[in-house]
Amino acid sequence: QVQLVESGGGLVQAGGSLRLSCAASGPTRDYAMAWFRQAPGKEREFVAVVRQNNAKYYADSVKGRFTIARDSAKNTVDLQMNTLEFEDTGLYFCAAGSIILSTMKQINAYYYWGQGTQVTVSS
Repeated sequence: QVQLVESGGGLVQAGGSLRLSCAASGPTRDYAMAWFRQAPGKEREFVAVVRQNNAKYYADSVKGRFTIARDSAKNTVDLQMNTLEFEDTGLYFCAAGSIILSTMKQINAYYYWGQGTQVTVSS
């Protein structure tokens, strides 16, 4: 069983930066670790994933601005978010699961989810 707890959300002006962290309890070395987000009134969407081999993939909307990083020793996965835009506002979730490339953006590919941390970007 894996439990995930996100932290680091907050209010930031457009153009600013935030760093989200996801702390995992339980074994995650066999899982890919991902970040998703959900804006008010919208569906949850894929943001970034780091696979077990440290391969990283990003949504087109965040490529070049966000960086996902996994620390296996600490059992954490961070999301560094730079040059934030109003459209980045949402509840950010950490997730863990066994994925293949064709499923990495699918919510149902992930077994474990955190409760989320709110990111609000003011324009």
